[in-house]
Amino acid sequence: MISDRRGRPDMALSAAARAHLTRFYDGQLLPDEMIRTMTTDTGWFPTRTISRGTGPVRDFQDHPAGGLPPLAIHDKGRVFDLYDYLTTNAVAGLVVLKDGRRVAEICQRGVTPDTLWHSCSLAKSIASTLVGVAIAEGAIGSIDDPVTAYVPLGGGYRAVTLRQVLRMCSGIRWNEDYVDPISDRRQLLEVQARWQPGGIIGFMTGLPAATPPGGAWAYNTGESYLVAAVVEAATGMRLTDYLSSRIWSRIGMAHDARWWCEAPGAMTISGSGMNAALSDYARFGQFVLDDGRIDGRSILPAGWRDEAGSPYQIDGRRIPYGYMWWVPELDDPILAGSFQAEGIYGQYIHINPAHGLVVVVASARAKPGYRRRLEIDDDAFFAAIARALS
Repeated sequence: MISDRRGRPDMALSAAARAHLTRFYDGQLLPDEMIRTMTTDTGWFPTRTISRGTGPVRDFQDHPAGGLPPLAIHDKGRVFDLYDYLTTNAVAGLVVLKDGRRVAEICQRGVTPDTLWHSCSLAKSIASTLVGVAIAEGAIGSIDDPVTAYVPLGGGYRAVTLRQVLRMCSGIRWNEDYVDPISDRRQLLEVQARWQPGGIIGFMTGLPAATPPGGAWAYNTGESYLVAAVVEAATGMRLTDYLSSRIWSRIGMAHDARWWCEAPGAMTISGSGMNAALSDYARFGQFVLDDGRIDGRSILPAGWRDEAGSPYQIDGRRIPYGYMWWVPELDDPILAGSFQAEGIYGQYIHINPAHGLVVVVASARAKPGYRRRLEIDDDAFFAAIARALS
């Protein structure tokens, strides 16, 4: 279902909305403005509903641990506790699940477990999971199919495979700098602001190759948008409807969610712009931790979870990235095998299979860049939780 508050499908952003969008990506919102932006339908882009259906809500039982034990977060030669982390990292919501049971659910800054929170790039990991579902169903033949088997891309994408898109090693030239007004990411944002069907594909087709496919890694939000193009072409369904019918309506979600689209009736913007309840991000994380099982059967290909969350090598260099899931960069044995969805301003769905952990963090930090010096390292926080609950 499309929500178009302006009533004109061909209308781009107003000057005021564009200025607000620009300030968001420049990291120039005041703290209260940031909270409002993360919890409000800003009207920047049309949205489509992800229906939870009519089934029962999955309520997590409380874990026998009875809450988080005291944490010792080792970072920058100092030791921090939970309260340091929540305050310093501008955390508005935290959910911790251990073995499918709730250890902690903390909400502050006016946020509740039912508040729809902006995903930022958490959406990438949800979209990439739908590629696995489509492969398991046979709608997509193979992860090594060329993307052009599904989407008529030209330019440097003619020889790029779906696996290379998911790993962001297509070799296409890309600058992801959010605050650089001439970066590829900001140019793509300008294309999005036009609400033009086909505009994203047109922009991506015009990008030159920097290396042969598979020759280099570059974090590329534009390539995450290609996931929607592939899945929608392969399944004949909008990404939101596919997500609802395969996952969202079947795993006990508490709320409908929303997802941006390119224009009313057009392609889903699969790399960002999802808005879901904090508790439902946790339910999705638990679904992934459980190998995509619904009613006792996995809807993902065998081994998908571990492959999607594993790093890979390019010319001997370890790339801490799987199929649009990040791999923690902190070298701590307790994080071995863990992976996480990450979004700017401090959004996380952290999954640690060895310790049965799902940790959701919703933050409203000052700047879009990752792992800034003024923040406590999030990987160190996840390691502290795993150690405290081991």
